[in-house]
Formats: sequence, structure tokens, C-alpha cells
Amino acid sequence: MKTVAPRQLKSMLHDGGEIALVDVREAGQFGESHLLFATPLPYSRLELDAGALVPRKSARIVLCDDGETGVAMRAAKRLEATGYADIAVLDGGNKAWATAGYALFKGVNVPSKLFGELVEHAYGTPRVTAQELARMKAAGEDFVLFDGRPVNEHHKMTIPGSTCVPNAELPLRVPAMVRNPKTRIIVNCAGRTRSILGAQTLINFGVPNPVYALENGTQGWYLADFPLEYGSARRYPERIDAAALPGLQASAKKLMERFAINTATSRQVEAWLTEVDRTTYLCDVRTPEEFKAGSIPGAVHAPGGQLVQATDQWVGVRGARIVLIDGGENVRAPVVASWLKQLGYDACVLEGGVNSGLKGTSATRPALPALASVTAAGLKRVIDAGSCAVFGLGASMSFRKAHVPGSRWSIRPRLAADAGRVKGTVVLVADEPDVARLAATELLDAGKTDVKLLEGGLAAWTGAGYATESSPAIPADADRIDHLFFVHDRHAGNREAMRQYLAWETGLMAQLDEQDKASFKIGVAR
Repeated sequence: MKTVAPRQLKSMLHDGGEIALVDVREAGQFGESHLLFATPLPYSRLELDAGALVPRKSARIVLCDDGETGVAMRAAKRLEATGYADIAVLDGGNKAWATAGYALFKGVNVPSKLFGELVEHAYGTPRVTAQELARMKAAGEDFVLFDGRPVNEHHKMTIPGSTCVPNAELPLRVPAMVRNPKTRIIVNCAGRTRSILGAQTLINFGVPNPVYALENGTQGWYLADFPLEYGSARRYPERIDAAALPGLQASAKKLMERFAINTATSRQVEAWLTEVDRTTYLCDVRTPEEFKAGSIPGAVHAPGGQLVQATDQWVGVRGARIVLIDGGENVRAPVVASWLKQLGYDACVLEGGVNSGLKGTSATRPALPALASVTAAGLKRVIDAGSCAVFGLGASMSFRKAHVPGSRWSIRPRLAADAGRVKGTVVLVADEPDVARLAATELLDAGKTDVKLLEGGLAAWTGAGYATESSPAIPADADRIDHLFFVHDRHAGNREAMRQYLAWETGLMAQLDEQDKASFKIGVAR
């Protein structure tokens, strides 16, 4: 298998060509330390998610791990077997990268989080503190507070009185919600990124109102000893203000001109999707309800604000082309494109949006081994007979709470070793059968042929009336490579975790070298 040295990889990341830098370790390992532009793709889900993150089989791919476990080499062979043709492995992994003098980063969605900090610095995004907001509320001043996160996050906890308007919806919905141009608009999120980007979105869009980001979001509010609200159902109006739409479209057009954003016809995009030397993503940036009602085949649902805040969840190829799809109103897609261009992506807007007539693509399912299944009753019989070993492949946190009595927790990278001494049947328990089928490839390759899947997973076991057991300390924390411990419990009232998270976020810029900083094009048309 081809390898690349750290210095060579650093050059590749900035040579202007497409490249997918993929970290194949599990979520907990990735969150503790990774390369800045690495996309997380856990080995436990490799073939399931690779097609969406890296859709072009001829794309240039570099895989990385910690330099010790060898999981990147294993992943390379798996991807090669599915048709990926240009794969290399970072020689020495993250450890060699750090030894070469390059930075490693903690956390998740780091490029987007870092981008938020750079945006605030470059634009001078206005902000208010939690104390200032509390004073404004007490004084009855004229302002509105919008929560720029998705509805489910807003519902979980927010600042009293805020209304959920996800960032990409802000320019489209605000005219119907704020009639007085003198009313101050404040945008909050849980921390910093979406507060900053939401506020700057409205400013860049040209709304006449004074706009501010709430410094440090709900975490800053809570740390200032103000109460949070739980269970809020306040949200943006579903109906778009038709009378305001022409003006919004004119503002969107100015935004596109400012950032040199192009549109594309359905015919152009259909041609792009057949290219063998460029990668094209189709991202539907509308609301969940709109997407559920119908979209373009092959388009993924990437709500606009989330796509900017966590780009690496949808886009695994740096330098790729991203086609943005909205409802045809031509407001939301231009807004999202303006930020993706500044993030360094080649983003364009599909003319006509979801009504463009674009045929799109059809998803292909990876080939997975067929496993014999066993019912809950059948599993109970073989357990009682002592003729099987059971492995739970779900989240380690869930395993601690409840699992089949006598079972062990494992995960794909470790399953072959964990089951190495098992003589009889191996039964796998998973919420997602395909995750178990992927893990089973490790056992089959190791020569174990008697592998079965619990039909219906743990839910079927409990549904049949069988008891579960818990193990609050097993698996041990050191073994839970799927769990992100980084600033654990910051959304569960842990003040120290909140402080650590906010310090991490504001400290990201200090880790950035000039070459990586140049990858971002903030305020600059491309």
C-alpha cells in the first residue's frame, strides 16, 4: 500500500487539487487528536459512509490513524476492494505528523469552528454579553432573540424568550418576524460558531436592523448564572412572506455578486455528476419538513446552517464542487454558498432549486456479507446451553446501561481480537444490522464461519421479555474508543466542561499556521 510522509501530505493539502484526508479511527479517538482538515470516517462504519463522504471512486485519498494500530492500512484494503483506486496512508500517522512539527487539534468539526472564530475576527461581528442581554430583557428594550440552531437543539435547552430560526432560514424568515428596522436582532447558539455566523449572515445580507451575536451562547448565559429554558416549541413561521420575497431575492443576488457565486442549470449539474476527475456533491439546504416532502435523487439533507457549522459531516473531499439546492426561492442556497466559498469550497446554486428537474443520482448499497440470524428465543437457548459468545456492537454508553446478560462490548477494529479464543458460535447484537455485517467481515477473514446476528437487536431481546443487565464501569473508559470524552457533559450543566469548551473554541486560531489560514477566503470573492 502506498504511503505519504507528513511533509508530502502537507504539500498535497495545499496543491489546489481535490483530496480526501480521512481519519478512520473511532469517534472518541478522533475527537482527542486529529489533523485539521481530516474528515472522520470510523472504521466501524467505513463502507457504509464512504460513498456519501467520498462519492468519486477515483478521488485522491489519504487515510490516517494514530500510527500504531494499523487500522488505516486495514481500511485502505477495504476501500480498495470496493473500487477506490487512489489510496495512500499517512506514514506514521498522527504521531509522525506531530513529530514533523505540525499541529494536531482536539474536538469535532474543527475547520468550521475555527472558521467561526476567523469570521468574528475578520468582520468584527458585533456581540452582546449575557449580562447585557439580561439588562435589555429587564429594561423591556426593543429586541428579538433568535436561536440559530435546529429545532431539536432549541427544544432541548435555550435562553428564555428565544425563537428557533436556524441560521440559513434567518434571511428568509426575518421579514415576517421583525417589522421594525430599529428592532435589535440577537442570534444565539449553544456556544459561539452559529451565533457568530448567524449574526454575520444577516449583516452580510443587508438587513437594516442592528444585529448582534450573543457571546458564548447558552453556555455563556448559564455560566453567568441565568436560567435556561427547556422544551421550547417557539419556531419560525412556515409560510414565507411572499410580498417580501422579491426584495430578499435582490439581496441574495447582491450577495452572490459580492462573493462571485455562480448558478448552474440542471443540465450542467447532470454533466458534472458524470465527471471522472471532479467530485460533485448535491446538498439540499432546506428544512427537514421540506426535504421529507421530496427532494432530488441523490441529494443529501444538509440544513444550511448545519452544513456550514459541520461541513465535514457531509463533504469529505477538499476542493470538491458543492451544488446547493433550496426551494427555488433563490435565497437560502446563495446564503449558504457565500459561507462555503469563504470556507474554501467551490459552491454554486442550482437554478430552480428542488424544482429544477435535475435527475440526480441513485444511491448504491455496499456489498456486505449475508449473516444467518437468530431470534431472541433462539439466542436464549444457546446462551443457556453455554454454546455461544455474544458481543454487543452498539454505543459503549448504551451497553453500560443495558445488554444481553453475559455479553461483551466490542467494536469492529477490535472484534477479531476480542473473539479470538471463542470456539463456538459468535452472536452479534447491533441496533444497525449493517454495522454488525461490517464487523463480521473481520471474523470471517480471521477464519470464523459460525457468526450470527440477533434478529431485531436488543429491542427484540427485551421485547421477548428477557432481562438485560447493566455494567456502569464496563467497558472501561480506556476501552471506549467510540465515545467522545472531550469536554464531556457540557450540555448537562457541567460548568467546568463549558468553560473548557469555550476556551478550546477561542483558542483555535492560535494553533493555525499561515499556510492553513490561507485555505480560508473570508471576505474575499473567489
